[in-house]
Amino acid sequence: MSAIGLLAAFGGGIFGAAIGALPAFAFVGFLTMFGVAIQLAVAPEATTFFSIPFDAFGPQAGGFASGVAAAAYAACKGKLDSGRNIVTAGMGLNSPDVLLVGGIFGIIGYVVVWLVSMVPSFGPGLAWTDYPGLGVVISAFIARFAWGTCGFCGKAPEGERFFHPTDATKWLAFQSDVGQLVVIGIGVGLFGGWLGVTYGTPGALLAFGIAAASLLLLTLGVLTPVTHHIALPAAIVGVASGSIIWAAIAGLVCAFVGEFFARVFLCRGDTHIDPPACTIAAMTTVFNFLTAIGFWAFVPIPI
Repeated sequence: MSAIGLLAAFGGGIFGAAIGALPAFAFVGFLTMFGVAIQLAVAPEATTFFSIPFDAFGPQAGGFASGVAAAAYAACKGKLDSGRNIVTAGMGLNSPDVLLVGGIFGIIGYVVVWLVSMVPSFGPGLAWTDYPGLGVVISAFIARFAWGTCGFCGKAPEGERFFHPTDATKWLAFQSDVGQLVVIGIGVGLFGGWLGVTYGTPGALLAFGIAAASLLLLTLGVLTPVTHHIALPAAIVGVASGSIIWAAIAGLVCAFVGEFFARVFLCRGDTHIDPPACTIAAMTTVFNFLTAIGFWAFVPIPI
């Protein structure tokens, strides 16, 4: 952490809030793809990866979380229809305080990631969790407790079962049925796993970048699946196991875990708690731990 980093995170947070959380995250995806392409072209053997998105403009800062917090604040002040609205550009609200909240949360996300990165890892190259993903989750809960009214998990209206939201309150109504989750989980898991097996860690980041960039279409109203929480963990498993079958299994699990987190924290809430970030943080911890104990070698799948 540095003074320059803090200032950059503040500026990035303002920018992220100005264009909206989801558009900002799509830009993270494009920047990730560009960074991977450059590395594969110039230094494919490198063991470290440099990319703008995972620092001051990471998802935990201006690349998503700042827009989430700005939306929660704006809704609390009556300047936005809902604290779950992560598409509307904060600049269009003509309210500088909304943008400043984004800047403050850019700093918060930057500091949170710095703190969690100090927790001992599982081993060389094996972080104990996905730091940006966990940063997004922590930042979102800070915003919920500051400006939400729904409590930790939200509240179901009288007469409705908590885990059975209506289509109007679901995270993604078109991506919540069992059949949809099975097919998209396996499909994206296979694709992400192939990238991980083929290109290693840069391939895992490429899987994330492609899935994140595709969400630009969602901001335009196209019913695009949200899959970065499937693609990234599956690719990580592909790298660790060398098997796209294990990656497909990981993708399938993550698809359902994402929907689970959506129903626990988002569907009944009035601010945005990101299901993919929750999934990435949780499942990266699980999969990196399995790698650390040698699980993939103990239960190998050759393909």
